[in-house]
Amino acid sequence: MNETRWDRLPAATRQRFGQRFAELTARGADIDGEARLADALAPRGATILDAGSGLGRVGAALAARGHAVTAVEKDPVLAAESRQTHPDLTVVEADLAELTPELLRAAGRPAEYDIIVVVGNVLILLAEGTERATLNRLGALLASEGRILAGFHLAAGAPGSRVYPFAEFEADAVTAGLRVELHASTFDLRPAGGDFAVVVLSHATDPATRPCAVVQRPVR
Repeated sequence: MNETRWDRLPAATRQRFGQRFAELTARGADIDGEARLADALAPRGATILDAGSGLGRVGAALAARGHAVTAVEKDPVLAAESRQTHPDLTVVEADLAELTPELLRAAGRPAEYDIIVVVGNVLILLAEGTERATLNRLGALLASEGRILAGFHLAAGAPGSRVYPFAEFEADAVTAGLRVELHASTFDLRPAGGDFAVVVLSHATDPATRPCAVVQRPVR
């Protein structure tokens, strides 16, 4: 497996990841935005892959909405905590850059998904130089009419993360045979801009009938 930027973080920093969301939940903060948008994009009872699932927060929320969710998490500590907190959520321990249909089938999981969720800054905490490989792997698991929902900081993101300008991300997606259907800045689809990107990707087929939508700031 590749050593990711997440792997390089001190154990105490990784531990604070879970503590942060526990504190937000205790305060009554809204931590469900990713799941709400993924649910809106999905057909009912969809097959959903939560790529880089962490503690299982998003995957569990989608399973509660009636979807068949497979979580994939490389960090064994996070995977174990996810299984303890959400025992009904299936977690496959794997590196996203090495995730294949064969690996998922061997784990008894689907090899094709209606929705793939890769949020929580996963894309900027991958191993160096594996962004295109990861997008290729995810694209290979995407159903013909499926969509990938990504969310990540473009700059000033999580500790240890990379700067990932939107133009570079889009170029990597195109190389992986994907195209941007929608680009916004929040999971409630506020206009694109700032240092966070929310992106919906699909297969780059028939682009003339599937135009990219960019949520733009209104002209005043």
